[in-house]
Amino acid sequence: MSTGPSSTPQRPAAATPRSLSGLLPFIRPYRVQVGLAIVFLVLAAASTLAFPVALKVLIDQGLVAADPGARVMQLREHFLALFAVAAALGVFSAARFYVVSWLGERITADLRNAVYAHVLRQSPEFFESTKTGEVLSRLTTDTTLVQTVVGSSLSMGLRNVVMGSGALIALIVTNPWVMTQVLGILVLVVLPSLYFGRRVRKLSRASQDRVADSSAIAAEVLSEIPVVQSYVQEGREAVRFDRSTEDAFDTAIKRTRVRAVLVAFMITATFGALLWGLYQGTQAVLAGSISAGHLGQTVVFVIIFVGAVAVLSEIYGDLLRAAGATERLMELLAAQSPVGDPAVPRALPPVHGGSAVAFEQVEFHYPSRPKQAALHGFTLAIRPGETVALVGPSGAGKSTVLQLLLRFYDVKSGAVLLDGVPLTALRLADLRQRIGIVPQDSTVFSTSALENIRYGRPEASDDEVKAAAKAAYAHDFIIALPEGYDTYLGERGVRLSGGQRQRISIARAMLKNPPLLLLDEATSALDAESERVVQQALEAAMKDRTTIVIAHRLATVLRADRIVVLDEGRIVDIGTHDELVLRGGLYARLAAMQFEMQPAAA
Repeated sequence: MSTGPSSTPQRPAAATPRSLSGLLPFIRPYRVQVGLAIVFLVLAAASTLAFPVALKVLIDQGLVAADPGARVMQLREHFLALFAVAAALGVFSAARFYVVSWLGERITADLRNAVYAHVLRQSPEFFESTKTGEVLSRLTTDTTLVQTVVGSSLSMGLRNVVMGSGALIALIVTNPWVMTQVLGILVLVVLPSLYFGRRVRKLSRASQDRVADSSAIAAEVLSEIPVVQSYVQEGREAVRFDRSTEDAFDTAIKRTRVRAVLVAFMITATFGALLWGLYQGTQAVLAGSISAGHLGQTVVFVIIFVGAVAVLSEIYGDLLRAAGATERLMELLAAQSPVGDPAVPRALPPVHGGSAVAFEQVEFHYPSRPKQAALHGFTLAIRPGETVALVGPSGAGKSTVLQLLLRFYDVKSGAVLLDGVPLTALRLADLRQRIGIVPQDSTVFSTSALENIRYGRPEASDDEVKAAAKAAYAHDFIIALPEGYDTYLGERGVRLSGGQRQRISIARAMLKNPPLLLLDEATSALDAESERVVQQALEAAMKDRTTIVIAHRLATVLRADRIVVLDEGRIVDIGTHDELVLRGGLYARLAAMQFEMQPAAA
């Protein structure tokens, strides 16, 4: 039996910018592009910082020349130098923007693909505790936040860090005494901002969780819209969704309010500190300690520094939101399925005419119901090519047998074997490649009839697909569709009847041609005419392979080689239909109720 950590994502209290380190594995493959982005970023920042120096030279040298002609020439040279700086800034900024945007889109696509592929490999236990809508929210909303930061905010933040640091260093070098006073004031600015930053982190995470809740409600309701409308619950569901979005709105407003206070405080305090520095500078000019060009340079450096601080205070909030989104995505990637491939998998032996299946003293509890045994002391051997039917009341454990065979779960004790090999010793792909299933609710994807059947074996040719459709009695109704096999069947196959969807599902299983076929209530939801046609298709599918059939309608299992009667997770009887009726047990009672009711139902 495989063991492992719970697949349920665990949520910490709050994200920090350090959470963005989870993106490093997705950034490493693009080291060259990251290096180029950093080079262009530094060059753009350097071009910006060169502007005040060129301005100082323009004022001190271009405007003070005595000869008017010389002054014109010097001004022309200095303005050309300023234009060169501006052109360099434009080119380097454009290059930085392109490379960083490319990185944002590429890394986000890789992240989204990795999360989706990882979720697809989770066992059903994961989906018992995680809503599909929440997963979709993380794949869309959270990855979009990450894309915004990686493709824009992070680059802008680094650029402003470089520019702000450069401007600050220049101010300290050119005005050491004044800037020492300013820095002392700025230290006092940082302390309150730490408090606001913690509040923003907590509210950012809460806001994202509320958005995920809304997505989960919408996904659940929209997937079951016929039930919602048939019970006239559209208004109630709209109110429930509205309440959820209002909760998300309220939380977002709280986060925005705190961020607004943080931004206002940072900008006001920083401006106040630097205006004090400018005041000291103007006094120095009046006293003759520095030149007018020096003051002009100082003013521009101050503008660059203040602008950088203002941008960083805005970006910091985006970083916190992206950190929360990254953390939620990393939680999904960290979720480990308790069912996985063994370290050293075994190979399945070749089979002809069906697989052998064996359950040996199986004990199993669903993770969500640990105190209630779904199967208890379950022992059953099925010979190759045999058709075995599982019958019993609801909750007897019939569907559990199929889920264990597909290894959606691992048994608590005992063993399940396929062709003599324990399922836990097999690669999941090797195991499931030998099994075909026709579920009670047939899944039809939003694509063509041809591609829906080909889902059973993607490499199959068109002729092989059509042969499977004919064998499943689906060919006639498919060619009657507007575009035949190329007809789009709609989401969840809404353009088909229940019997038609079921025959598509049977054709899919027949195309796969597995040695073991599982039929889970394949005709329970059909009318009499559809059931007759589908039953013919099932009989064709059951030829020359091992078949396990679950059916509430006992008429569908009369031809089974053996009927296994289950009750409360235990086998209570095994035999043919006639043998079980003669014994007068649970099966006989079920048969009496169904066959006596049939004439009335007809």
